[in-house]
Amino acid sequence: MANFNSLKEAREFFYKDKFAINIGVTLDELTEDKAICSLMLNDEHRNAYGGVMGGVIFTLADFAFAVLSNQIHQLTVAQQVSINYLSAPKGDMLIAEAACRKSGRTSSIVIVDISDDLGCDVAQFVGTGFKLKNSKIRD
Repeated sequence: MANFNSLKEAREFFYKDKFAINIGVTLDELTEDKAICSLMLNDEHRNAYGGVMGGVIFTLADFAFAVLSNQIHQLTVAQQVSINYLSAPKGDMLIAEAACRKSGRTSSIVIVDISDDLGCDVAQFVGTGFKLKNSKIRD
């Protein structure tokens, strides 16, 4: 069962996540079992060597994880997360595709694959979400 009735409703809620939104993260697609978020890269996302900061990639993945986790069950909080950086982005955009691997009674496992707009695999994020009982996100 989806907790958000529409993409618009989810955007209105998650766009209160000012850090992710201020660096340019967008919520592009949301279904009951998938979330897609993206980020157009610019110079502010780069480190001293010109590469994309790992924290930028992590933030995009964490945002996609949060959106899907709370689509599955509100309120879900991160219990444990990890990220493996696979290669440097070559394109101008990062795309995070979050998919639920397991949704149990008290926790969920969400895999977030991050690629660039040229199809290069950039990172894989794995998050365990803890489902808080009888919770519902409210304004």
